Order: sequence, then structure tokens, then C-alpha cells
Amino acid sequence: MRDNPFLTADEAAALLRLSPRSLEGFRYRGNGPRYSKAGRRVLYRRADIEAWIDRQARDNTHQKPEAH
Repeated sequence: MRDNPFLTADEAAALLRLSPRSLEGFRYRGNGPRYSKAGRRVLYRRADIEAWIDRQARDNTHQKPEAH
């Protein structure tokens, strides 16, 4: 899995330690990691997931995540 820069939705959810349903909710709301569609298949780039995680970093509970 580490050699392929693309992850399926299930692989991305496992990497983020989220349920696939939670990741689906992020896609629906537009506040999750960037993704691509290949037909019906949802694919995530590992780099986009890592960038999204970096944008979620906060210094305190009142700070909002960085904008895309």
C-alpha cells in the first residue's frame, strides 16, 4: 500500500483511523481531504491526506482549522 500514491476510500479511512462512513460525510460536506473520482471509484492521494491533516493542526480549542 505504501508504494501506491493513490488510496481507495477504505484505505484512506483506515489510514486516518476513521470509518469509511465518516470519510463519506467529509466528502459530502466538502470539509475532508481532496479526492478524485475514477468512474464511480473514489481515490485519495496520500499527499492530499497528509496536507489535510496538517491543515487540521491547532494550538488551542478555540482556533479554527486553516482554510483550503
